[in-house]
Amino acid sequence: MEYPAERMKLYSVPSKRLDDYIGRNLHPSKEFQEIVNDAVNRICSFLKENCKLDKDTNVIKAIKAGSSGKGTTLDMSSDVDLVIFLSCFSSFQDQVEKREQVIKEIEKNFNRCIQMIAFKVDILPPSKKGTRSLQLQIQAKKKTELVEVDLLPAYDALGQITFTYVPPTKIYIELIEANGQPGEFNTSFTELQRNFVKRCPAKLKDLLRLVKHWYKEIKQSSMSFKLPPKFALELLTIYAWEEGKGEEQFNTAEGFCTVMKLITQYQDLCLYWTKYYNLDNSKVGLHVKEKLKESRPVIIDPADPTANVAKANIRAWDLLAQKASDCLTQSCCMKDEQPIKPWNVQPTRDIKVTVKQPTGAPEDILCNPFAPISWIKERFEKDGCICELYWEENLQENTALQNGKRLADYGIFFPTTFLLYITSQTLNIFVKDLQSRSTNYTVSSNETVLGLKKMIEADMGVVVNKQCLTYQDKELEDGKTLAYYKIRSNETVHLLLRLRGGHWNGMD
Repeated sequence: MEYPAERMKLYSVPSKRLDDYIGRNLHPSKEFQEIVNDAVNRICSFLKENCKLDKDTNVIKAIKAGSSGKGTTLDMSSDVDLVIFLSCFSSFQDQVEKREQVIKEIEKNFNRCIQMIAFKVDILPPSKKGTRSLQLQIQAKKKTELVEVDLLPAYDALGQITFTYVPPTKIYIELIEANGQPGEFNTSFTELQRNFVKRCPAKLKDLLRLVKHWYKEIKQSSMSFKLPPKFALELLTIYAWEEGKGEEQFNTAEGFCTVMKLITQYQDLCLYWTKYYNLDNSKVGLHVKEKLKESRPVIIDPADPTANVAKANIRAWDLLAQKASDCLTQSCCMKDEQPIKPWNVQPTRDIKVTVKQPTGAPEDILCNPFAPISWIKERFEKDGCICELYWEENLQENTALQNGKRLADYGIFFPTTFLLYITSQTLNIFVKDLQSRSTNYTVSSNETVLGLKKMIEADMGVVVNKQCLTYQDKELEDGKTLAYYKIRSNETVHLLLRLRGGHWNGMD
C-alpha cells in the first residue's frame, strides 16, 4: 500500500535552482555535525576504554561509516555505521561463530555503564534473529536531535590502510572461500566502501545528497514497500557521473535526470568496478563473472565482490522506476517547459572485445554488451565471406554465438576474447516467382548470383538473361556471391522476368 503524501517539495524547485536548494535544505548544519561527531566519539572512547569484553578481546580500531563517514550526510538525518574491529576475530569464520555473543557482551556493557556516555542512549531490539549489529539511538542532553548508530563487530581483514590502499588478491580469495552469504562480510571492507564515496568531488557529493533526499521522500510515502538498498542508488549516481562527465563541475539537473533515467532502465543495469579487485585472478574473476550473470539489476559492491547491492524484490524496483519516471516530468527536471536532456550514459559500460582472426593480428573493438552479435560480425564479413564467432572462455561447448542475441544474453559484461572463423556454408535458398511458387535450391554461400541463375535455368527453363533476382528489394548482381548480400539459409530470393523493352515483370 502506498500512503498519500504531500507533493514533494523538490518537485516544485526549478531545475536552475537545484544547487541553491541543496545548499539551503540538504547540507547538514554545523551544530548537527558536531552532535553526530560528539556522539560517535563518546561511543568510541567507551568501547576502547570502558567496555569489558573477554580477556583476549580488544578493540583494534573503530571506523565511522555510513553517510557520516562518507561525507554525504543530510541535514537532520545521519545514518552512522560504527564498525568495531576486534582481536577475537582471526578469520571470517570466526566472525560468524562469535559475532552474536560479542554483540550481547557489548549490550551488557552499555546497560552497565550507560551513564558514563553523558548522552541518552536507547538500545533498539534486534530486527531479526542472528542480527549483525547493535542498534542505538543517541540523544544529547538538552537536544531534540536523535542520532542512529549501528555498531557492527568485524574481522580486521585489511589491517591499517591508507586512502589509496588496494588489498592484495589473497584477501579476496579468502573472502570467496569463506563461502558466506552475499555481502555477509562487507563490514570488513567498510574503509574501502567509505573511501570509494569519500574521494568524490564536492559537487558529486551534493548530487548524492539530492538523490538520497529523493529516495528518503519516496520511502516515507511508500512504507509498505522495502525499497532497493540506498547504497545501490549511491553507486548508480557515481557511475552516472563517471560515464557522463567525470569532471568536478557539471550541471546538477542533468546529473539528477541521468540517475532518474537509469533507474527507469533498472532491468538492464549491470555494473561493477575494478578499483579494489579485478578479474585477472582466475578465482576472483570467475566469481565476479558469475555475479554478473545474475538477474538484473546487478550493481556489485566495489569493495566486496560477493555483494550485489541492487538485489531486491522486483516490485520494489518497479515502484522506484515509476517514481523516477514521474520525477522526470517535474519542474526539477524541466527547462523552458521541456525535459532536460540527460547525459549519454548506458545501463552498463562499453567493454573491449578482442577478436582473433584466422590470419593477421587480433583486433580490439569497443562495444556495449547490449549490441547484437551481428554488429560485431559485420565488421569482419567482407568480400562475401560469412563469419562465425566463438567465445574463447566457453570454447569447449563448440557453439557459435547467435546473430539474434546480444553479448548480455551470454552474460558478457567484461572484456573478453572471441575466435572468428570464416566459413562457406551450405544454404537452403527459396526462390519465389510471380505466382508465389517457391522452389528450394541447395547452394554454397560462396556461390555467385550468376551460378544460382544457371540452376534456375536448368530447373525452370528460364534463360539467365531474362532473370532478375532480388533480395530485400535489392537487385542482385551476377558477379557477387550470396554471402556478399548476407543471404542466410532458409531465406527467400524473388525471381522477376524481363519483358520487351528491357523492363522487368513486376518492376517499374
